[in-house]
Amino acid sequence: MGIELAGIQKSYGKKRVLENVSLKVGEGSCVGILGGNGCGKSTLLSILAGVRRADGGSFLYCGKDLLKNSSLRAKAVGYVPQGDALAEELTAWDNLRLWYDRVALREELEGGVLELLGVSEFLKVPVRKMSGGMKKRLSIACAVVGRPAVLLLDEPSAALDLACKERIYDYFRRYKNKGGILLMTTHDMQDMELCDKCCLLKEGTLQPYEYDGDIHRLARCLQ
Repeated sequence: MGIELAGIQKSYGKKRVLENVSLKVGEGSCVGILGGNGCGKSTLLSILAGVRRADGGSFLYCGKDLLKNSSLRAKAVGYVPQGDALAEELTAWDNLRLWYDRVALREELEGGVLELLGVSEFLKVPVRKMSGGMKKRLSIACAVVGRPAVLLLDEPSAALDLACKERIYDYFRRYKNKGGILLMTTHDMQDMELCDKCCLLKEGTLQPYEYDGDIHRLARCLQ
């Protein structure tokens, strides 16, 4: 069961950011959304996550519009924004307890997604003392509680070192292999290599983009 975005629109005053965004994504696949700064990539993901309201359009999953069904969206969709939505004064453990019950948390730490992400390595560290990679792994860990079918990722590997990227990519590959759907915004070539297909968000619409490793061609297209 995949997802479908149909005619999503968003304006800020007289500026139309999203004109008619439409896209179909099958289960077990990853789609990368490319685009220049300010083109609306983060706005699109925040709409799909329910953080912002769309002016029009639909986000279909299992035949239901998740833009109008917040309870189903909460179960089906996980969201990792660019900024870390974490409680800075709390430890990793305390942040996780805001999302997981104690039994589920122990299970995931001992053989689930939290073990895979390596969160157990810094459970007692306050968020304010964490590296960027720790924060990103913790943000993903919080987003995947309940094992959502769709994961929205806003530049998930930005400013991460190679070792941290590989750990996160390993999780994304396993997530895909189990039928999960990944929708990510990115500027990162390694992210694009993880994607089954890419789309270019330009002038408010999504257009298919065949990434062939030529970063100079991509840069020209983004202008």
